[in-house]
Amino acid sequence: MRIFRTLLLSACAAGLLAGCGGSGTSGGSVNSSSTRGTLIQNPPLRTASVTATDFTAQLNATSAGPGLLQVAGAPTCGIDFHYIQYATVGGAGEATTATGVLMVPTAPANASPATLAQCTGPRPIVLYAHGTSTVKTFNLAAISDQTNDANGESALIATMFAAQGYILVAPNYAGYDASTLPYHPYLNADQQSKDMIDALTAARSALGHVFASGTTDNHKLFITGYSQGGYVAMATQQALENLGQPVTAAAPMSGPYATEAFGDAMLLGSVDIGSTVFIPMITTSYQNSYGGIYNSTSDIYESAYATGIDSLLPNTSPLATLFTQGKLPQLALFNSTTPTPGSGTTPSTGNTTLDAELTSVLALPSNPLFQSGFGSNNLLKNSVRIAYGADALVNQDQAIFTSAGAPLANGAIFTQVGAPLATSTTYPLRTKLQLNDMRYKRYSSSTTGFVPQHPTLLCGGANDPTVFFSVNAGTMKAYWAPMLLPNGLVTVLDLETGLGNGDPFTLAEGGFAQTIAGIKTQAVAAGATDGGVSAATQAYHDTVAPFCTAAARGFFSQF
Repeated sequence: MRIFRTLLLSACAAGLLAGCGGSGTSGGSVNSSSTRGTLIQNPPLRTASVTATDFTAQLNATSAGPGLLQVAGAPTCGIDFHYIQYATVGGAGEATTATGVLMVPTAPANASPATLAQCTGPRPIVLYAHGTSTVKTFNLAAISDQTNDANGESALIATMFAAQGYILVAPNYAGYDASTLPYHPYLNADQQSKDMIDALTAARSALGHVFASGTTDNHKLFITGYSQGGYVAMATQQALENLGQPVTAAAPMSGPYATEAFGDAMLLGSVDIGSTVFIPMITTSYQNSYGGIYNSTSDIYESAYATGIDSLLPNTSPLATLFTQGKLPQLALFNSTTPTPGSGTTPSTGNTTLDAELTSVLALPSNPLFQSGFGSNNLLKNSVRIAYGADALVNQDQAIFTSAGAPLANGAIFTQVGAPLATSTTYPLRTKLQLNDMRYKRYSSSTTGFVPQHPTLLCGGANDPTVFFSVNAGTMKAYWAPMLLPNGLVTVLDLETGLGNGDPFTLAEGGFAQTIAGIKTQAVAAGATDGGVSAATQAYHDTVAPFCTAAARGFFSQF
């Protein structure tokens, strides 16, 4: 769920590796098998190659590159970027293909023994899941293409992991780039975990055949990802642990892990930044994966947006263009005229508790974020809120509702110990959100939803307006609380508050606080009258990314 780029990432991307030519690997073979994890071209195409010295210089030549280097540290290794194509499946199990990047650390033969040891030979693998993109051409391997939507995220993970000696594998996901799937299975835990595992299988088969053939897998596997990718990382950890495959450690970051609870919060009125993009991506994904979300898009969406919305995202046009063209509203998920009890001019649901709940957020002048999700050019029909809300009130998710069964209090989020899912759901969209919630019992071999078996770090920020930290990381923490997990198995890091005494992540926390303060200062200097709060809110989710990624790398370095 990465809609708005931070100044750090977008500025860092400008000019990065622009002078660094790629070179195709000659020879090789093409495999057209549809068997999952098949690497279609082996060796895969090398799209770029950079030395540690040149990489550092190119980063320093950008306005924000020095800031990224300060967070990540100076590159120790060079990097070869390879474009991998592999066989996988879609949301309904249909055979398809996907693409991704394999970043292999390198070092010259005359490098110091310490550098050779860190950058060559057997190395650990980081399996990375990227955040939400609305641009279909998203390609993490296109590091030399400054215009590609993936460029900033690719630069971040290259600097943070590959340049420090980790082999980095990251899929673009089915439905993006050259994938043959006509849609993206967004927040589909089963499909997205398979996509990740298939990318890993394909990348492992390439090692030993690429230019840096001496760099190999040392069988340590770290899993991480940000935003949508945080969710995908957690689903992948669950899938691999269920298969009995080795995982060294994992660090999901700022992900929507509790999809049912997050959906409840959003549909009841706590509208997050990006909701007018996330909801269409979810409904398209679940309609193609499971069916039954709607008979027609007009069942869910207002007439101004219903036509073509089921194939709108991802798109070849930038998101700003889709807003300008009127294909999507930028902010208004809901109509500002919401159902209220006892009014002759506005609709009523017939349930006074539900009526009060659906209007409670609008009565909060102190919460402009939630209020901005309401307007006259709204995306979702009122009937959707009513039907979803009625189900949520009757079949309660205990991450959202108090133990006494009270509904949301003015948009607040509750997380009860244990935070169980609703015992049953009836509204189709909510049913599929529950199916993909990380608390859902996904595998027949398990008696619970996801429970980590290997060291796990959840990182995020408490005031995240895009992926609510309390209703996602907080819900998972509450879910695991009664299970008496081994001490130290799970660490939940809020960059705002840290971990207290002995906190190993203080540098990341301090850097995040300093960056947010800088955004506010710049906004005030530019004329902001709210102390820069709005600017910081808009930038918050993406500003978390590099600092949680640094925390993840520090966490991995222990193992």
